[in-house]
Amino acid sequence: MPAPVEIDLERVVCRLADLEEHGARAFTVGGGDWPMRGFVVRAGGGVRGYINRCPHAGHPLNLLPHRFLTPDRALILCSSHGALFEKESGRCLAGPCPGQALAPIPLVVVADLVLLADLTVPAGAAIAAKPAQ
Repeated sequence: MPAPVEIDLERVVCRLADLEEHGARAFTVGGGDWPMRGFVVRAGGGVRGYINRCPHAGHPLNLLPHRFLTPDRALILCSSHGALFEKESGRCLAGPCPGQALAPIPLVVVADLVLLADLTVPAGAAIAAKPAQ
């Protein structure tokens, strides 16, 4: 049996089970005056992460918690100015920011956890969560 891989819980964005099919979920990593605020979205059979900031106006995309998508859940929507973005690439398709894109956050899925992506995990490894120090 492979040795358990320790996971820094500060790098956990959400549980995959908590992310609805075709859904999105906000997260905050870090504390203090400048935490990283992002969101994760199911796209193309996987997950994508983006900084929660409109490239047009620089403010958060959502006005309500976890509300990042159009009613049909096909696109990411900026709630302030109506800009529409592809879920797979973050590229603006319509609205006041043509040619711009959301800033990506690399993510990885390990077991049922969505994590910030700088974690290296061998295939088939067992997972043991390590509380943040």
